[in-house]
Amino acid sequence: MPPASSPSAKAVPAHAKQMGLASAVAIGIGGMVGGGVYAIFGSAAHVAGSALWLSFLVGGLVALATSYNYAKLGARYPTKGGAVEFLVRGLGDGVVSGGLNIYMWIGYVIALAMYAAGFAGYLMTFFPHDHPLWLPKAAAAGAVLLFTLVNVYGAAWVGRSELLTVAVNLAVLSVFAVWGCATADWQGLSRAGWAAPSGIAFGGGMLFIAYEGFGLVANAAGDMADPPRTLPRALYLSVCSVIVVYLGVAFAVLGHLPLARIDAASDYALSEAAGTFMGGKGFTVIAVGALFATAAALNATLYGAANVCWMIAKDGELPAAFDRLAWKLAPGGLFLTAGLVLVFVLFFDLASVAMMGSGAFLFIYAAVAYSHLRLRAATSGRPALIWLSIALCLSLLGVLGSNMYAHSRPAFWTMLGLFPVSFGLEWAYRRATGRRLKIGSTPGATKNPAGNA
Repeated sequence: MPPASSPSAKAVPAHAKQMGLASAVAIGIGGMVGGGVYAIFGSAAHVAGSALWLSFLVGGLVALATSYNYAKLGARYPTKGGAVEFLVRGLGDGVVSGGLNIYMWIGYVIALAMYAAGFAGYLMTFFPHDHPLWLPKAAAAGAVLLFTLVNVYGAAWVGRSELLTVAVNLAVLSVFAVWGCATADWQGLSRAGWAAPSGIAFGGGMLFIAYEGFGLVANAAGDMADPPRTLPRALYLSVCSVIVVYLGVAFAVLGHLPLARIDAASDYALSEAAGTFMGGKGFTVIAVGALFATAAALNATLYGAANVCWMIAKDGELPAAFDRLAWKLAPGGLFLTAGLVLVFVLFFDLASVAMMGSGAFLFIYAAVAYSHLRLRAATSGRPALIWLSIALCLSLLGVLGSNMYAHSRPAFWTMLGLFPVSFGLEWAYRRATGRRLKIGSTPGATKNPAGNA
């Protein structure tokens, strides 16, 4: 869940750069611990079985390996552009880097659809079980429309409340995990319920989207007093902390619910588990917490990361003053983003959007790693670690893609088809407008040192 504040941060004078380690770690945790774990827990448990905790570990280790590239690149090129900046520096200003930016924007669109579907799943727990079949889709679409209006008309308090949002969500999940683990029946994690290794890896690929927000820490590198020291520590600490939280959540659910019951309550598995060891009020508290988390993730991603990608795709660079006014001055981008989110909400189920979103980010992070490989002389990056991150991302993407082809063919072809669409749109837009991608000026950095692609 990208924090609403991170992409909109105003330029900070050099003498005012004072973000410390704790603040940077908070950004990283806030970027990851959001609506994702609530939304896709049940779907991932369906494919990984009682080895779901291993799937969380697999996804987390891939994120940890990938964070190495963000640590090195962010320390060397501290800007708000994040992955977009890294891709342009490594691959040059061309159709490839531009197409990848569009594909990343679509990845955030898919993540938004996942948050909306997750919101609807927990909202349905407050309705009778025999509710109309169309109601969850309507609720998800309504959530998208609501937060589109929020972004159009301001509501600056939402951005200012981001720290509170992160703190409350982390507290709810931590209490749930600790309480659940303390009272768990560990027989629920027996190997008899484990999926095959391919299923565990498939679950890890599906769950990767619950970790994708770690890159937001790199966007804040320009606000750090000592990026080469603070950024790597913040990235590694935030990813490791989130792995621990997710493992605790997995143990708590698996220790209280049999797999059949998790399947039956797939859209609200955490609430169902809470009801067994926290009582009826616990069920309600977790359901409300899930609504809070998925709604905050929906709003923050729409306001933040999707807005960043759209502005760069449209104009080639971020505006000097980047805040909620940017969407108001370019409502076409907001409405296009929201419209595409509605398409994914209405035509795909929750598991499908989670898989497509994870696939998109695995590919983008592999591309960032490749950019780092080309820039390793400037960052002093270790080739072995860079290659490891590329191999892990592509391997997990391969497992995810093969399972999507076998079990969710429409989602597979959609994810694959978005590649030529993204690069085709970039090529056509460049020819029509002459727009070029511009990168920030970093002291001592050379623009496009890797040449054009």
